[in-house]
Amino acid sequence: MSAHSALLTWALLAFLGLGLGVPGEDLPHPCCLVVPRREWNAPASKCAEKLKLPVRYVVVSHTAGSPCDSPASCLKQVQNVHNYHAGTLNWCDVGYNFLIGEDGLVYEGRGWDTKGDHTGMTWNPISIGISFMGNYMERSPPPRALRAAQSLLACGVAQGKLSPRYEVKGHRDVQQTLSPGDQLYEIIRTWPHYHE
Repeated sequence: MSAHSALLTWALLAFLGLGLGVPGEDLPHPCCLVVPRREWNAPASKCAEKLKLPVRYVVVSHTAGSPCDSPASCLKQVQNVHNYHAGTLNWCDVGYNFLIGEDGLVYEGRGWDTKGDHTGMTWNPISIGISFMGNYMERSPPPRALRAAQSLLACGVAQGKLSPRYEVKGHRDVQQTLSPGDQLYEIIRTWPHYHE
């Protein structure tokens, strides 16, 4: 089965709630539908610095690039982001801990345990970076993408990766940037854990 077919099958099973991964494999917490790195063909990470868990802050950004609305297009988009971060910027891996696709799936970047490169020297060691794939200056992510992000955060708390009192910040709250875009920023400001 090709990687593309495997991802589509995985996405369909996840959507239908029929399971994740391969029988007998250690799975992530059952509430969390995260496409693991191996499913989007991520190279081995060269990152070593760990986060101190549970993390108190979550920084939400957007990639400001092309959106994706299917598992196939999101697979390509997360690979593009990785190639830019690791290849062009020479980072140890994709900068974000997780990426959210308009297909309603969460794509594992550095994951819960590894420090990201998403918000600068002050915030990277104390936060999880979640980036929505696309540009949200003039349009909002679809509801399924927003639900995926909120589910991820709930799972982070359930797994002990996020503090139950975690705070959500917009990228622009902690750095001089337009990210996460005007439309997405207005949405996350309504989330119960948002703090400016």
